[in-house]
Parts: sequence; C-alpha cells; structure tokens
Amino acid sequence: MWGTMFRLNCLRPSLRRLLHGAVGSRDQVLEGLQVCSAEDQVLDMVGKNKAKLTVEHVSLAVRMLWEFQKERPELLRTVHLIKNHQQFLTLRVLAENKIAQMDDFTLIDMLYAFLRLNVEPHDSLVQQMVSEAWLRLDRLPMPSLSKFAVVLNDQHLQSSPLMGHITSILDQRLSSIDDARILTALMISVSSLVSTRLRDALISRAEYLLHTIDPLNYNTPRRMVQFLRNVKYIHRPLLEKCNEIFLRNIPRLDAENISLILGLYQSLQFNNCDFRLAAKERLTELIDTSTDPFSFSKLFVALAPIGSPEIRERLENTTLLVADEFSAQQALAVTEALEEIQSRNLSLLNKIASVIQKNLHAYKSVEVARITQALFLLHYQNPELFATLRKVLASFLQRSFYPYEVTMLTRVLSMLPSPRLDEGVVSRVDDVIAQCNLSELNTISFAVAKWIRNDPSYRHNTHSRYVRLLQRLSHFGHERLQTADRLDLVLEELKYVSGEWFEEMLLEETIVTLKRMMDQINPTTVPDLAFFLTRTNHLYPPLMDRIASVATEHINKIHFSATYATLLPFSVLNYEPVNADELYDACIKRFTPHISSFDPHLLVLLAYSLAVADRFPEELIREIFSIDFLGKLDCQLESLPDALNMRTRQRLMELNRAVCLECPEFQVPWFHERYCQQLQRKGNGSVSPVQQQIHKMLGEVLGGINFVQAAVTTPYFYTVDFECKVDKHLKPLSYSEPGTLQISDRGKVLWDSSSLESGQDELPAGAQRSPTLNGTPWSFLHTTLGRNILERKFWDDPFFFPLALFIR
Repeated sequence: MWGTMFRLNCLRPSLRRLLHGAVGSRDQVLEGLQVCSAEDQVLDMVGKNKAKLTVEHVSLAVRMLWEFQKERPELLRTVHLIKNHQQFLTLRVLAENKIAQMDDFTLIDMLYAFLRLNVEPHDSLVQQMVSEAWLRLDRLPMPSLSKFAVVLNDQHLQSSPLMGHITSILDQRLSSIDDARILTALMISVSSLVSTRLRDALISRAEYLLHTIDPLNYNTPRRMVQFLRNVKYIHRPLLEKCNEIFLRNIPRLDAENISLILGLYQSLQFNNCDFRLAAKERLTELIDTSTDPFSFSKLFVALAPIGSPEIRERLENTTLLVADEFSAQQALAVTEALEEIQSRNLSLLNKIASVIQKNLHAYKSVEVARITQALFLLHYQNPELFATLRKVLASFLQRSFYPYEVTMLTRVLSMLPSPRLDEGVVSRVDDVIAQCNLSELNTISFAVAKWIRNDPSYRHNTHSRYVRLLQRLSHFGHERLQTADRLDLVLEELKYVSGEWFEEMLLEETIVTLKRMMDQINPTTVPDLAFFLTRTNHLYPPLMDRIASVATEHINKIHFSATYATLLPFSVLNYEPVNADELYDACIKRFTPHISSFDPHLLVLLAYSLAVADRFPEELIREIFSIDFLGKLDCQLESLPDALNMRTRQRLMELNRAVCLECPEFQVPWFHERYCQQLQRKGNGSVSPVQQQIHKMLGEVLGGINFVQAAVTTPYFYTVDFECKVDKHLKPLSYSEPGTLQISDRGKVLWDSSSLESGQDELPAGAQRSPTLNGTPWSFLHTTLGRNILERKFWDDPFFFPLALFIR
C-alpha cells in the first residue's frame, strides 16, 4: 500500500488532476487505473475494459506506464516487455483512433510517452500524432510546444521546416516564457536554426531566468551549457553562473552528470579549475560504488584524464574486470578516454578492441571514425581490425552527402596506411568540396597531402587526381573568402585552420578579407581575431591597430578573461600600436578586479605575455607569487593535460626569472633553480652539429677553441649560443688552457671542473663578456678582427653563407 501511495505521489500534477477529475457519476475504469501500482496491473485493466476506454483512460494508462518506468534506474527498466505486450498494442490502436478527440496537452503528452516507450518514429501512430500537432502548432501552450520540440529533436528533425516554424514561434513569444526548464528544452531543440540575434536573445533570457530556479536544480543550467556547445558560442558570464550552480551541487552529482559537464566544458574550451578539482574529489569518492558497467564507464571517462597516475592504474585494473560487459557505446567512450591518457595497457586495449569488433555493426559513421582515430593515436597494433575499420569507413564515406561527415571520414581514412586509394573515396570528396567551409577544406588538404606522400605513383604523374583536388580546394577556398560578408562567421571557420596549404594558398586572401571587414571588428570579435593572428604568426599592422583601438575604447564590453587573447598577438609578434600604453593600461585595469576569478594556469600565461611586453603589474605579480596561489596552481596542474602542464610550468619559470631581473623591488625569490637544473640534465646542454661547426670556426678566427664557449648558461639559466671574453682593448681572452674545453661525440660540452663549480670565470679589470643569442651580436668581432677577415672566413664556406650575409 505504501508503495502504491509513493508512486502516485510521484506522478506529475497534471496526472493527479486527471486522477481526481471525475465529475458526477463514478468512473470505475478511472478508479481502477488509479489504484494500479505496476505496469502489468495497468495493462490488465486495459485488457478487461477495451470497449469502455475513452481518450482520458488511454492517456492516463500510457502516461502511467511511462511514469513507472521513469522511476527506475535505466538498467532496471522493462520497456521492451511493455512494448511487446498485447494490451500495449491495444492502447496504440485506441490512441490512433482517438487522435482527433485529444486536447492539445493530451496529444503532445501522449506522443512524448509513446516515444519514450520505444514506439518507432515511423509507426503510423507517431506520424499521425506529429501531423496533428503540426496543424495545431500556433495554438500550442509553451509547455506543450517545448515538449513537442524535444520529440522532434529526438527524431532527428532538428533542421526540418516544422522545427523552423517552432523557432519562429519561440522568437515571437520569448519574452512570455517564465519557466527556465521550458526555455532550455526549446533552446537545445532549435539550436541548429537560431540566428545570431535570436541566439543572443535566448542567452539573455536564460541568464535572467537562471536566478529564478531552485539552486539544487543542476539539469537546467546543464541544458544552458549544452545550448552554448551546440551553437559553438562561448558566453562566459552565463558559463560562470552555471558553473557556480554545478559547484554547489557537486556532492549530489553522479559520475554520469559530471562526465557530461566535463565533456561540454571541453567542447567549449572552458576550463574551470575549481570545478575540475571538485569533480576529481567527488569522482574519487564514487570509485567504490560504481561497480556496474554503466556507472563505471561514466566514472572512467570522467576521472581517468584528471586523476593521478595511481588512480589511473586502479581504474585500468578495474576496467579489465568489467570490459567484457561493456555495451558498444561504453566501449567507445572508454577507448577515447584511454587515448586521452595515452594508456599503454596492452591487455586492456586488446579487451576493448574485442568488444568493439563484436559490436562494429552497431556504430554510426561518426563513431567508427572516433574509434579508428583513438586506436591509431594509441599506436595499437592490430592490422586485421584496422583493415576492417578502413573498409567500414570507406563504405560510410561513399554513401554520405554531408560535407562535415565526408570531411571527417576522409581525415580519419588518411591516417591509415593503404597500398592504393579507392577511386570512390576521391570521387566523393570531389563531389562535396564546393559545399565545404574553410575548416573542412583545410582538413581535406591535410588528407590529400598524406595521400601524396604515401602514393609512389604521384611523382610520375604531376597532373594526377591529387593535383586536381588541390586546385579545386584552393579555388573554392578563395571563392568562399571573396564572397564572405560576416566577420564572425569567417572567424568561426578559421578557428582551427592551420598548416602549409592554408599558409601558402589562403593566408594572403584571408588577410585581404579581414581587411575588407575591418569595420565589423567589435568587442565580440576582437578576442577571436587576435587569437587567429597569434596562431598564424602573421603581422598585419592595420588589423593590429584596429584591434588595439576597439579594445581600448570598449574594454568593459570584453570579458576580463578575454584580455589574454586580446593582448597575446602584441606580445608574440612584438608589435606596439600607436596607443600601446592606453591598450595595456585598459586591459590591466579590466582584469585586475577579477584576478581571483582566473584559472591559475591562465593567470600565469597572462602575466608571462605581459612580461614579454615589459609590463609587470604589481598586483598581478604579487598574486601569482603568493603561497596560496602557487599551492592552488600545483593542485590544478595535476589535473591538466601533460602538454599544458609543461607549458604552464615553463612560463612560470620564465616569469619568475623576468621578475627577479626586471623588478627586484618586488622581492620575489628565484625558486626555479632545481627545475632548471632538471631541464638541463634532460638535454639542454647539448650542442647541435651546426653550433659545433660555428664553434670550431669561431675558434679559428679568435685564435683557438678555448677563446669561445658554446651553449653557455647564465646564472638565471638563459642559454647563450656562444660567448667570448674581451679585455679592455677588445682583444679575445682565453677561458682556460687549450684542450680543456671539448665537445663529446654526442654533442655535449665537456667543461673543466673549475668552470662547472663557479659557473663563471673571473674577469680581469676592464674585461667584458660578449654573448651571442641566436647569432647576435657580432659587433665585438668586427672591432677585434675587422670586417674583412670575418667576411673572408665565412664567405668562403657555402654552409656559412647566410652568416656572412648577416655580418656584412
């Protein structure tokens, strides 16, 4: 009895209204349904009262069946048993016959429930209900419209005319929506059709409604983040507000939800240190309770990339025990996580590969591509599996007409070795090139370049299919740039574009296009444009000046964390605009009040870029070199990918060095001595063959190899290519007795013991050191030996011809 009452209390308010909605005479069928406590009882009631069932009875029965299922964990649901029950077929027939009698709410609610009970979208019942809902679309209340949009999205109709109609209605009625749950369901459903204006309006409304939701409700903000992922737009204010709600709910989040949120953040390149650390702690707590394949696979995917080596080993050992029970999707997710952590557990890889091979027929094209890429990047050796994957990928590609899908499959196919390229693959790529965006064209160019390298026949046929493909790629790339009229869309396509083909064929045309659109540079596009110029390492002063001007004037409209991307090209490209001081002052003033809100690693990178530009804001420097900050940075670095971890540590060392040298008044200690020594032991003391030859020739010029040192390390571990000492008359001085300084066969400098201990030799009075970093300066040599001697020495040797030009 208590179980019955509990289930009835869980029913939606609308369902309770139906349960108590009898007016006048008693409705025995309704009362009978009311007291049902399980699916079989509902279905028995349907079977005994077929002739008496009204629309209300059918609606109630269908919704009760779904409510009972929804209460259970996914693994314990019995939808397949309901679907195959004879009386469920009765309900479907009755529902189809009574569609015209249903009110709007009942129609949409029943459609939703039937689909959740796995009635196929192509079933006549579903198709007739969808058609009826379309006829009533303009009058549907917003809750029903929202649920109908979810139904269409689940049926992959997100780009249909019907969804376009819903998008138009949403645009008109947006201001009347006061329920965040209704709004977010609509946002996700129409995300592929929204304009920039509607996108911004939806985000604004979502921000407003976010303050009205229960702080324990984390599903609504998760859907908001999912919308941002779908539209590929990083709106940091909304992301940060959603992140605050996630952090408050960390103790209540399970592995599945944490995995979802981390995946969304990764797609948006939004890296929040506080959430990652909290998620890591929470996931570690869940290890012992995540024992079934479903929950454990979610845990593995979320925790393995951010866990310690010990946790990773523990997770891999457990995965070995449960891998045989993984579904196709779980095996895919675990494979990608193994690639992310670069696992070398061959036994585990073999087991996962076995599960994948067994379920290969169940995967879609995108999933086969993801599997192939992950296994390839893991250097997994299984020629038979890769041959099968290649065959499946080629089959998918030759049947596809979607540019994004053809591009993705082409890229993954080009990774795999092949004696010859299937003509059907080249033909399909050629067919879709005209529809590709700049990013897709660039991706195909990488694939073609790999095919050229792997095909020996290319050298004997310069007018081959590859050349024609490259010519068409270039043609459509130029055409797309020349016809583009919106800067934000161009920057979106250029976000991940790189490589030789782009630099040689499209970079110049891209700069022309960006110059043509300079009047569209605004606070929203400034960070993306600045990032593009940094990534391509291309200096174009008019664009840089425009960025500086817009950023200075509208700095308060640029998110404080975006000041890093905005300033980066000026540091990296060593360019100072006319208003350089105003630009840096405005950006420093913008981010300073929010220093504590930055992710630690991003704050280090920001401070380093400012240091390169000879800017050392005191508040920023003191924050970074505080004990609390460095402790937080250490914790964050443990959860970052290895490459970003190493880069951040290197930048912190270089920032520490710069502050010690440039700002001694800050009294920041030099604490990277051991770190630099470790780097030096790993190979920093090696001398390249080119340096060895230059070292030898400089020795001949200066009077002996003991008059010049190579790969000299300064007290703060700057590495100087060569160093000479000259006396007060600018004559070279010897470092040690001839023969003491040698270079080993491996290119290591073999220093004498005294120089190793002291680090630097004592200089006579009036003498000075003259370092050359990357080949400069050489002025002391000009003065000491004369220009003509140097020119003759280096000019006669073709290897050093560029050096002779430099001296000249």
